[in-house]
Parts: sequence; C-alpha cells; structure tokens
Amino acid sequence: MELQQKIARIEQKEKGQASPFSSNFDTQTIDPKDRERVPTMERTSTPDDHNEPRELEDLDSELANPLSSGPPAFMSAANGRTFYLGTSSNWSFTRRVLSLAHQHLYQEVLPTESLIFDETTYELGWDGLRTTPSLDFPVVPTRDHTMYLINAVKFRCGQLYHLFEEEVFMSSLQQFYSGDGQSMTNSLWYIHFLLILAFGKGFVQPKAQGRKPPGVSYFVKALQLLPDPTALYRDPMLGTEILCCIALYYQCVDFRTSAHNYIGQAMRIAMAQGMHTSMPVEALGDDMVQRSGKIWWTIYILDREMTSLMGLPQSINDRYVQTQLPTFADPSETMSLGMHIKLSQIIAEVNSTIYVINGRINRTFLLSTKTALANIAGLADELRESFPLYLDPGSGVSRISAYLHLQYHQCIILATRPLLFCFLKIRFESPESCLESLNASQNVRNLMQMCLESAQNIISILSNLQNQGLLETFLPFDLESVFVSTIILLMGPAIDPRVLESHPNWLEKAYAIFDEMIRDGNQVARFRRSELQQLHETLLGCVYGDQPRQLAVPDLFQQADVLPNPASPSVTPIPGAMPQSIRYDDALLRPDTDLDVECDFSTMLTSAEIMAVADSIESYDTEWVSNAMVEHSIW
Repeated sequence: MELQQKIARIEQKEKGQASPFSSNFDTQTIDPKDRERVPTMERTSTPDDHNEPRELEDLDSELANPLSSGPPAFMSAANGRTFYLGTSSNWSFTRRVLSLAHQHLYQEVLPTESLIFDETTYELGWDGLRTTPSLDFPVVPTRDHTMYLINAVKFRCGQLYHLFEEEVFMSSLQQFYSGDGQSMTNSLWYIHFLLILAFGKGFVQPKAQGRKPPGVSYFVKALQLLPDPTALYRDPMLGTEILCCIALYYQCVDFRTSAHNYIGQAMRIAMAQGMHTSMPVEALGDDMVQRSGKIWWTIYILDREMTSLMGLPQSINDRYVQTQLPTFADPSETMSLGMHIKLSQIIAEVNSTIYVINGRINRTFLLSTKTALANIAGLADELRESFPLYLDPGSGVSRISAYLHLQYHQCIILATRPLLFCFLKIRFESPESCLESLNASQNVRNLMQMCLESAQNIISILSNLQNQGLLETFLPFDLESVFVSTIILLMGPAIDPRVLESHPNWLEKAYAIFDEMIRDGNQVARFRRSELQQLHETLLGCVYGDQPRQLAVPDLFQQADVLPNPASPSVTPIPGAMPQSIRYDDALLRPDTDLDVECDFSTMLTSAEIMAVADSIESYDTEWVSNAMVEHSIW
C-alpha cells in the first residue's frame, strides 16, 4: 500500500524521536471478566503537555476548519422550511460541496427542488397532532409471526443496541397472547410491543407502500399512545427503551431531527435515574444494574452518533459517565460493546476539536486533526486483533466486526475530510497551481490519502456484505457509510485528476450498493444516490469545463426499477471516465493493479503507522495550509 510505504519513510526519517502522544495514550483494553467502570477515552495530551518546539505552541496561524468557521450556514427546502447545516453532518457536508461546485460551474445558487431534506422522504400518515383522529389499532400478528419478527429484530439490532429486556418483554408477550391482550393495550408494554413489530416489519418486509415505510402503522399507533414524559419516568427503564426504539425508527426513515429529540429525552430520563453512574449492586440488585447498563450505553452510543450526524454539540461530557459495562454470557459481546463505546467517544472527540465553533480550541485546525488521529491510532491494533475482518470470498463476514470497521473508517474520514474541502476550493480558484500546492507538503498529502483509502475500505466492506446478503437496508448506518465514502471518492479526482485510475470502478461498486438498498425499498438511498450523481456531474463540469463525460453503465444500473424517481437527474449513465492521457505520477493514490482485488485488512494501518502520520504534522504544515486558505479566501 502506497501510504504505508510513505509512512515507513517518515518513520525512518524520524527514527529515535519519541512521539509526543505515544507514551501517554492508553487503548485501555476492556477485560470482559471485569465489571470495572468503562474505560473512558482519555483526551490525548496536547502539545502543551510535552516538550515540543515552542513555535508549535505559539502559532498565530489563522487556519480554521472551513466547515465550522465563519457564519452558520442554512439552506431552505422547496416547501419554505429552513434547515441548519450542522458542522460535522454528512448530509450538510454534501450540501456544502454540491453548493460550492454548482456555484463555481453555473455562477448561481444551488436550486433545492430535487434535493432531499429532513422528514421529506417518507410520509407517516399522521401529522403528529393529538387532535387528529387516531388510526385504528393495527392488526396484531399471530404468535408465530410475532416470534419471527422479534427474532429478526434480535438478529439485526441485538448485536448493536439494547431495545428490550428479553426476559421481561417475553413474559408480557406470553400474557398478551394468553387472553389478556385487550386489557394490556393501555400499558407502556403495548407501546413497546408495537415498536418492536414496526422494526420487525422493516427488517423482513422492507418494501415501502407508496411513500409509507414498512411497519409505519405500528410505529404511528405507538406514537399516538405515547404518554407524557411524567408517565415514562414512572417506569424509567421501560420508558427509556421505548424512547430508544422511537429515536432509532425515526433515524431509519430520515426524520433526523425527531430522532435526535427522542434520544435526548431518553438521555435525560436515564440521567435522572442515575444510569450514568456506577449504580451499586448491593442496594439496587443485579438485574436492575445490568439492565440499566445496557440501556445507558445504547442511549450513549445512539446520542453520540445521531448528534454527529446532525452536526451539533455533544450533550454530555464523558467525565460524568461512570456506568459499568454490563455482563454478557458471551464475553465477545462485552468486548464489542466496549469497542462500540470507544468509537463513539472518538466521534465526540472529533466533533469537539475539529468541528468546534470557528474551527479552533486554542490552537490550529491541523493540530486538532493531529490530536484526533492520535486517538484513532489507539484503536487500530485493538480493532484488528480483537475484531478481525476476513474478506476472503471463501469465508463468512462477521456483521458486528464489519460494523465496527465501518465506524472506524468513518472516524478517519470525519477527521480528515475538511482538508479535502479546502483543496477542492483551491482547485476551483486556481486549478493551474493546485497540484503544485499539494506537492508543497507531503504530510498534508498523506492525510488526504488516508481519507481516500478509508473511503475505499468502506466500499470494500460493504461490497462483501452485499455479496453475502448481509447489507443492512433498513437501519441507516450502512447507508451513511456508503454515502460518506462515495462523496470522498468523488472529491479526490476533482482535486487531483490523477487520483485512482480505477476510480470509476470504485464508483460502480458504490452505486451498486445504493441500488441494492433501493431495490429493497429504501427511499432515502434513492434520493442520496440522485444527489451524488448530481454532484459527480457538477464536479466533472468544474474540472473539465465542458459537458460531463459519460461512463458506460453496467446493465445493473439500466434496470427500470432502480431509478424511476422523477426527482433524479435525467441522465442515467454514470459520469466519471478519466482521460487516458492523464499521467499518474505523484497522484494521491496509485492505480490498482487488479481491479477485482479488495482491500486487504490484514495490512490495515497499524497504530504506529497512523501515529507516524499524525506526528509528521509540524508547524510548517499548519502555516502552509493556513497561507493557502487565506490566499484562496476559504472561510
């Protein structure tokens, strides 16, 4: 791998120099046999805590993250509703890139009529007003059918999130089907039951009915029966489980603001109950402490992820969280939960350092990137050793390992993509000097290359999941992964046209993943694919200054049932063929020698290699990028 070769040269050059972070950074591996307090990700020491050159401390550079500096950004939908473009949001990032490219190419503001906005993809069939006549009670499945739906929820969600306490839930289910069903329709459990059925329908019957998502009749009825928060707090464990279900279903149907609101309610009820503390088993009993721990960490992870996807500040500081890890019969479940928590903490760390207001926390943006990469480096070896990901066609893929690796690569992209945004604007402002500017700092090029390789890794993982029938088409997180990685693969060649000779092939794989989700009924995937194709065509117009070039489309993309959406661009071919005359010397990424070879995760960057990239960032790099941004008015 080209990046690893460059890192080796950096390490050789700096041999004998101690990393300012390596001695203090502890990955804090979780022992599943212990019920110690979960190891909170320690904030990596900043350069102030080490004997680094004083000029690194005293930099007066004005470099800031362009995604979080300057006045806040807003965009209005066709219905007149105005939306805030959050700093770290994947949705907002695409809008910023698309707006930048469209304005550069057409010298006009991006029209929004065909773009996707929050709460516009699906119709729930209810306006949310309590005065609106409620729906009739939906038909409850037979006991056997219900068990089938519940098992689907356990398989698809159970490894990632705690949505219900099985023993307690199944006891009430037995009572419900034993003749007491009618008397239980006024209970909190019945609301919970409807929500689990909604998820089950989403997993086993994913096709939407028109613009209504699967399982929506159960979900809406649960919302209509949902009592005031005071009633939920009377049974805080069941109440928070219900709120987690509502938040996650809303996220699945792209009601992101509502999802964030409900997970926030769950967070507050859980904290009021003390679930964020080290609850004493002696006083409360093991069952309550165990269940509370499962609930808390589900709320914590969902809150971190949803807040980042909204591009908003995190709601709780980790120093106040002392919840113990729950004990599972299978120790691997404890380990996977611990890794999931650590990745969520990385997301929060990136948001609080790289995407803060004005892009600064008492120092420059690139140094914040350096800190974030140091934290990410602390997980690389543990992830590879404890959750190996084998993409050999002859072996199965672990869904939980794949999910954790996807999250890991998204963390890298989240930390490094502001640099790509900077250089995309430099490319538009001064195309003749863009490559010269890039060549001025090998360290910055390494960061951009790391971002691009993580995008490739994500596509490889998702392609293997797709081949084995494990691609998640209802839960939103595989969609977020392919969405964020495809944007990076589109931006890379626009910045440096020599990037990725196999670029169109990576895009074909990405679009194939989108189309799999579309065929399974995911309407959000349909709109996002449309936006990415629009972005691709616009970027090509910006780079080549003429009509977008067309790449021959595989039969898969020409099927009539894949993209019948009238809001999609009228052009169905995938643009992106690179002129063969372009030389690939000094490209950010070397061309693949075999286009069918997937990323080899046994050669995934180690902690030491990532730290080498992070440690290579010096004051010269921050000042150089700062000067480039000032020169090209990137604010």
